[in-house]
Order: sequence, then structure tokens, then C-alpha cells
Amino acid sequence: MPSKTATLILSALLVSGSSFLATLPAHATGAAPVPTPVVTGLPDFTDLVDKVSPAVVNIRTTERVRAGGGVPGEEEMQEFLRRFFGGQIPRGGGRRGPQQAPEEQEVQRGVGSGFIISDDGFVLTNAHVVEGADEVTVTLNDRREFKAKVLGADRRSDVALLKLAAGNLPYLRTGDSSKIRVGEWVVAIGSPFNLDNTVTAGIISAKSRDTGEYLPLIQSDVAVNPGNSGGPLINMRGEVIGINSQIATLSGAYNGISFAVPIDEVMRVADQLKKTGRVTRGRLGVQISEVTRDVAESLGLGKARGAEVSMVEQGGPAEKGGIKVGDIILKFNGQPIETTRDLPRLVGASKVGSRATVTVWRRGAQLEVPVTIVELQDEKSAPARPAPKKLAPGAAPNALGLNVSGLSAEQHRELGVEGGVLVEEAQGNAATAGIRPGDVILQVNNTPVTSEAQFNALVGKLDPKKQVALLVRRDTVTQFLVIKPRQ
Repeated sequence: MPSKTATLILSALLVSGSSFLATLPAHATGAAPVPTPVVTGLPDFTDLVDKVSPAVVNIRTTERVRAGGGVPGEEEMQEFLRRFFGGQIPRGGGRRGPQQAPEEQEVQRGVGSGFIISDDGFVLTNAHVVEGADEVTVTLNDRREFKAKVLGADRRSDVALLKLAAGNLPYLRTGDSSKIRVGEWVVAIGSPFNLDNTVTAGIISAKSRDTGEYLPLIQSDVAVNPGNSGGPLINMRGEVIGINSQIATLSGAYNGISFAVPIDEVMRVADQLKKTGRVTRGRLGVQISEVTRDVAESLGLGKARGAEVSMVEQGGPAEKGGIKVGDIILKFNGQPIETTRDLPRLVGASKVGSRATVTVWRRGAQLEVPVTIVELQDEKSAPARPAPKKLAPGAAPNALGLNVSGLSAEQHRELGVEGGVLVEEAQGNAATAGIRPGDVILQVNNTPVTSEAQFNALVGKLDPKKQVALLVRRDTVTQFLVIKPRQ
């Protein structure tokens, strides 16, 4: 027999229904309750700063230039004077004759920050802090000064490693940047506007912020200004989790958003700089672009993911392994590629000469392609773009609004493509989708284009109610463009 309480609850459910459910605790409806955060008050940074600040350094750089000839901005001023007043303006105010050998003088280039990572004098900072410097001076918190040797600098990661001829120095411990949490407190110490050992604090605003090809940066709201570059971002345990490197600003000064290079990436770079003075990265030999939702649906891929191969370097590791333009790279050595930013980082971190397995989506099927990683090099020049021909009078476009022609054998060789057709004219939906005369169409959905007649036949069979993805080559970039056939 039910209790009086149970009877009352049952009556309430029958009478008021959903209004009663609104008064139940979360666990009674099956939803997980949101835990109540524990508020502990604002942290006290004083002990932390006392502990870590002795290992943070000020970095000044100078450059040797010819007296009167290399001061920044002087060359432009000399040209201005020559244009408007005529004649040859002597450099240096005429203090030396034209036959006198130029003298050198030291010109200060800039001020930055850094931090010591070992008691025998290894110092980390940003590459842009020491770029172009002939002499680097490091000043410690106790006012000792040292001339530093630049062991190496890597512009892609913006990391530089210095060495001081000293021992028994204070140094910072490095943390694990893969374990940071959004919302945790962090501290920056550096020399903004040459104000040594300035401390600012804030929280981590975001992780893995995509602002660079090889760098998923740490975003914080810690105040960082010119001169903070190269200084440490420190967690509440006194560990370095990043190097302050960039700010998002419209004014040139702090606007509430700053970025740091994760310390895990920094130490990988520093290890190579310490051993060889340079950083080597892996290269696959492809150009890639983002996979849109429309493209993914048209190719039967499901959700938008992976990296679309828009160009394959001739003779590169991707071409030798069998990767083709239009492939969608889904995995690299088993690690998923969710966006285009993932692939360069994974490939770049690969050892040169190592074997890798690239999983691609091609023409409706998933394939595994073995490749051998080579060293990253500068990009090659782009091949010439084919010129569209003059259309015959009265030539009618196909259902996509396109007039096309076949490619010559010479054009195939120059472009490094097989098959394809050249766009002579683009109208209607094709033009709206971004297709232009001179583009080369290589694929319709998952079907390769082999000739003009075959392309037009494929277009004629398309469902006018469905989108179609065309693989389009323009200069060195190849990507899928999605359009609808005309009704």
C-alpha cells in the first residue's frame, strides 16, 4: 500500500505534469547536475614571483653599421634630400671625405626578454628578439651582465637558444603544456617597454589557438607588450608553460589578447638547436586546403574533416608514394586530421627519412598510402596558367554553365596533371561558385575527367536537384568547388 507521501506526489504529477518536473532536482529528471564551482578567492603571486623572477632576464641587441650609413631611416632621408634639393648629400653631415674608409658603430636594435633553463647558462627567447643582431647582452635580475652566444634560432616556431659563459645560475623548471587548462591562472614576467622584471597576471583563455602553420599557441589575457617577447608564461606551480611571443592588437600595444608558444614545442626546437644549431622538419610535398561541408557531402565523406590535396609536388614524396590531387587526407600515421592545420604539424614533427602511412579518401573509398618523409624546403615557383581559347560564335554552355576544351600534351606536362578540361567560359551558377576561364577541371564528384566529350556527358547525367563538386586547378592550387546544375 503506497504511503501518504507517495500518494501526494502521484496526485501532483497527474494534476500539474510538466510544471512539477520543473521543481524536481536535476538527478530526478535524468540530467547530470552541473557541479557547483569552489570559489577560493584571488591568488597571491608574491611567493611565486620571488621564486621565479631571478631566472628571468632582459635581452638587449645591437647591430654594427657603417657610421652615417646604416642608421635606420637614414637611407630614406638621403633619397628625399637628393630628390628635392638635388646633388649628392654627404653622409654623416660631411664629417669625413669621400675617400675615407667608413667607420662602424653599434646601433641598438631592440629589447626583449628571456629565461634561463639550466644552471650552466642556456637561455630561451624568441627568434625575432635576436634576429639580425651582431651582439646580444643578457642582464640578470641581480644586474649582472653577460654577452650571449646565439646557438641557433628557428623563425617558424619563433624560438632561439642562447648560451652564457657562466655557471651556478638560477633557472626555471619547464612544465607540461599539454596539461594546461582553460581558466587557470598564469603569470608573465619580462621587460615591456624596457621596464625590467615587470610582472603581469591573468588566465589561460584558450588552448591550441590556430594562428600559425606549425604552432597551436596558448592564448591568455595576461598583459604582454613590446619587450615582453621571449619571456616566460608561468603556471601557479612556478613552471614555464610557454614563451610569450605575440599579441592581437590594432594599436601595437596590449589589447587583452596575447599568445605564447607552448613549452613542449619550444623544448623540441631547443634540443635541435643545441645539437645542430638548426631545426629540420618533415615535408610531404603537397599543398592542402580546407574540406567544406558541401564538398564532404558531395564526395560521400560525411562530416567535413581532413585536408584536401590541392597540389602534389613533382618528384616529391607524396607523388612517389601515390598521393593524387583531389585526395582527402584523413589520417597521418594513424592520427586523425580534423582540419588542415593538423597535417603540417604532424608531418613537420616527423623524422626526415622516416616512413609514414597516409590515409586518404579517393573516389568514394579509403586508401592507405606509404610515403618517405623528406626535409622541408622552400616552395617552388608556380607553372604558367593556361590561357583560354576564343570561343566559336554561338557556342552554348553545358548544364553547369561551362564551355570547356581539351588540354594539349604540352599543357598536361606543364601542369603535371592527367586528363582534365580547360574552362573557356563560365556563366551562371558556375561563375557564382568561383570558376573562371583558364581553370582546369579534373574531377566531377568522384569521377576523373578524361576529355571534353566525357566531361559534358557526365554533366548531362547530373541530378539537377543535387550539388556537384568539381575539382578545379588554378595556378598551383587545386580545390573542390561546389555548384548546382541549372534547372
